[in-house]
Amino acid sequence: MKNILKNIVLIICGALLISSCKRDFLNTKQLNAISSDATWKDAGLAQAFVTDIYNGLQNGGFYEQQLASISDEAVFVHPGRGINIINEGTLSPSNLGWQDGTYEWNTMYNRIRPCNLSLENLWKGGFPDQVLNDRLRGEAHFLRAYFYQQLLRYYGAVPIVDHTYGINEDYSIARNTYEECVNFIVGDCDSAAILLDGKDLAKGRATKLSALALKSRVLLYAASDLHDIPTAKANSTLIASYPNPELLGYVSGDRTARWQAAKDAAKAVLDAGSGYKLDLSAPASAADAQAYYTSIAMGGGSNGPGIDKAASVELLFERDFSPQTVSGGPGTDGTSVGLDNGPNGYHNWAGNVPIQELVDDYEMMDGTKFDWTNPTEKAAPYKNRDPRFYATILFDGADWKPRDKITSNPDPANQIQTGQYQGAGGTTIAGLDTRQSVVENWNASWTGYYMRKFIDPDPAVVDNNTRQYVPWPVLRYTEAVFNYAEACIELGQDAEATTWLNKIRFRAGMPAITETGTALRDRYRNERRIEMAYEEQRYHDARRWMIAPSTLGRPVIDINVVGTLKAGQVAPSPYRHDETIYNYSYTPFIDNGLENRTWVDKMYFRPLSRDEVNKNSKLIQNPGYDQ
Repeated sequence: MKNILKNIVLIICGALLISSCKRDFLNTKQLNAISSDATWKDAGLAQAFVTDIYNGLQNGGFYEQQLASISDEAVFVHPGRGINIINEGTLSPSNLGWQDGTYEWNTMYNRIRPCNLSLENLWKGGFPDQVLNDRLRGEAHFLRAYFYQQLLRYYGAVPIVDHTYGINEDYSIARNTYEECVNFIVGDCDSAAILLDGKDLAKGRATKLSALALKSRVLLYAASDLHDIPTAKANSTLIASYPNPELLGYVSGDRTARWQAAKDAAKAVLDAGSGYKLDLSAPASAADAQAYYTSIAMGGGSNGPGIDKAASVELLFERDFSPQTVSGGPGTDGTSVGLDNGPNGYHNWAGNVPIQELVDDYEMMDGTKFDWTNPTEKAAPYKNRDPRFYATILFDGADWKPRDKITSNPDPANQIQTGQYQGAGGTTIAGLDTRQSVVENWNASWTGYYMRKFIDPDPAVVDNNTRQYVPWPVLRYTEAVFNYAEACIELGQDAEATTWLNKIRFRAGMPAITETGTALRDRYRNERRIEMAYEEQRYHDARRWMIAPSTLGRPVIDINVVGTLKAGQVAPSPYRHDETIYNYSYTPFIDNGLENRTWVDKMYFRPLSRDEVNKNSKLIQNPGYDQ
């Protein structure tokens, strides 16, 4: 979307650079400023003001550091960025560790204020186009709901500010209850859906479907274990001893009714929209399934071969990037996801690399769980896996882009090399994408894997020096399908849940799920984990399901890949992955070199910063952070 409000200033400054001898200098108008009154009387200026609020989305999830790396999806390979402070449980009100601007306390409230300002002034009218007025109010309601939702799922309940403060007002305000926050956000979503109904909006702006999808997410979280205080207390002694549980969830009420509300909200999304390739009656072929999933990840932002731009229908709300909106250097502008995360053998920065725990959770093509104790699977762990695996993760031997566009072409086969291989005369060849690479020996994966999802597969796009205009999926249709299925499972409606889950499975080329009860819940959670990998879902899911101790708290596991020449074979030069020449072995191992991951229950919620608590004595700190 166009960032067109940078030159609009909402306060009138005194005239400057005027000689003090002029008696009328205080009445001089600043020529590069626009008054607040003028802004809301002009349709174009009002629209520009609301458009600027979208900058609160920042780069979506496309930052050099990603939320995936504080979950069991990935590890961030560059130390000293504050991620380890979170993963090792040492964060505190005075040491917050890494935090992204898309959920940081001050940033969110700085965006909530212009939402309030817009709603206050648009309600008064000021320009004759009522259709536009309704649309802008709808967008403001949605954006306010979204920013509060970000605060709610990271911090728990927060102070609800629904108006702009004057200079002399008391800014001290207590946190509302969790229930009050949910109700407020849902109210904004409902208002947005009404006001945006039937409105034709440009790509990247909020729509009725966006509002319905956000409502679905908020109500699903509200029904989850972490926010049902009796359940949360049973699973955490820290939460059980917290004197203000109403800030964390529902202390009473009908949880079944909350699941029903979540189900109804998700169904509204399903009825109002349509996903991509969710009408298949049988599993897609492996090749088609991989292409479908890659197309969804590209969201219409790639011209690569086999990419179906129609997959952008999945996006119900996205952060778009275009040459007109990009600013900043590589790694900072949301268009460098390939540079940030691609293999060092292509002169990229590695970044958020997948860990073995994620790799192992991709099923075999027949729907069975991958098993390291199975000799066949251990000998060839990357064969016959869920097609989404090949669209998400780059592994040793995986085909990838031409290296000759950025290197001297030491690898004409264009394969990922993350292992150690036997060369001529018993020498050892270090893979080009390892930390011993002859291409680049410092930016490299520690785990033996690289991220592929969201990196444009177009061979013409050179990740190291070419911007990629792939949208970030803030909300997509399949998330609403998962929300609906989860609510159905919790309500005991297993058949309805599997019907919708299998729509996702068939698109992914995977066989139908047939389980019921607890087994179905487990299959559902893994399916959501795989489908939504790297989409900022897993961190929140593991917390709200309260499975974080056994998932987010696990040590990082890497893979050691070794290729030894078969009897009578000669090492090719340059090296290439070839199973007719080499025997390959794969050995997982725990790696504490970057992080000593642990889980402590205070990490279910982020701490309120010391500065915020010092400024506002009415703020109550989250559990575990007062010591």
